[in-house]
Amino acid sequence: MARTTRHVRWGLAAALVGLGLLAPSAFGSAPVEQVPGASAIDDDTEAANLAAIGADGGGHARSAARIVAKSAHEVVVRGRTRQARPIVKIRGYQEKRNRWVTLAKVRAKKHTYQARVVTDGVATTTLRVKAAKEPRQVVALSDACGVRPTKADGTLWACTFSDEFEGTTLDRTKWLPQTTGFTTGDDTNFACYKDDPRNVAVSGGALRLSLTQGAAEPCPGLRGKVTSFSSGSVSTYRLFSQKYGRFEARTRNTAASVSGLHEAFWLWPDDRYVDVTKWPASGEIDVVETYSQYPTLAIPFLHTSWDAFGPLPGINTAWTCAAQRGVFNTYAVEWTPAKIEIFVNGRLCLRANGRDQAFQAPYIVALTQGIGAAPNRFTDRTPIPATYEVDYIRVWS
Repeated sequence: MARTTRHVRWGLAAALVGLGLLAPSAFGSAPVEQVPGASAIDDDTEAANLAAIGADGGGHARSAARIVAKSAHEVVVRGRTRQARPIVKIRGYQEKRNRWVTLAKVRAKKHTYQARVVTDGVATTTLRVKAAKEPRQVVALSDACGVRPTKADGTLWACTFSDEFEGTTLDRTKWLPQTTGFTTGDDTNFACYKDDPRNVAVSGGALRLSLTQGAAEPCPGLRGKVTSFSSGSVSTYRLFSQKYGRFEARTRNTAASVSGLHEAFWLWPDDRYVDVTKWPASGEIDVVETYSQYPTLAIPFLHTSWDAFGPLPGINTAWTCAAQRGVFNTYAVEWTPAKIEIFVNGRLCLRANGRDQAFQAPYIVALTQGIGAAPNRFTDRTPIPATYEVDYIRVWS
């Protein structure tokens, strides 16, 4: 996360285990006063993510084939064949009859083919493609993360980490709650972070990170810090990290149009590979930060040594990404060695240079419900308790 008009301390990776390496970060830079002030991806958009044909065992080379979806129930399979004009059959699994059925049959022309395939009535997780006298290929439409998104080159992202937050307990093989040396807010109103069911819970198919107020208590690991506010934050610290890939979350924050609430889905360098005390030069990718003062905006921010120049729209941040508070929105970052692209509800919001040294190491995933700092300061009008709901987290490589 990042600064507003002052530094807000987010204890981040090292503070998670009390190593005393508290980073001088907050989540990104909030827009200052001059800034003007959906839900899951729809079926057509999601279907458009179906893609790619891979070899079916035996070490056969991949063809130059891909799938382009026309709707949630129809895909177009395109590819190349070794022979000039073979018959190509495309089959899908029919669950009701427990058998594979032919969905399309076409003849290739000059080593290429294209077939329209209606997938109604069949399981769309896998299609089989077979050209005469050539190895059978498998079209994998989904994996452990669900529908596989398509890369710019037409191949598929492969799932490496996911959590759908089913059940009633946090999966601690994947997530570590923040508990030590970490506050959000300002000197007057600030929240400590606790591993407490009131602040970190899983229910109703979602992770729930809640900002609450109760009796004043000391902050863990912060001598002299006493507050009535507590909140929740979790990360994959020392459990999962990845360099490059696609990271996606579907989240909902508390509906509000007054200042005081601050949420973030963000990536932080794995401190086993990076000296995070060098922040911001060590890097940070704020996929999204939301501030209740700006109830229609989602704000990404990329932290590097360029922080010295402040927020630079189109370079390290964007102030035009629309996302209404109080409803579910889907946020994603596609991170490659050359560029970083951030999407809000499927819309590209920021395309940035990814070649900075800060972005050449594995990062962990973090989710935080915060209390605001100036100019997004907590007031007696701020709704509390406030909960950041996370429907899912999915990561691909």
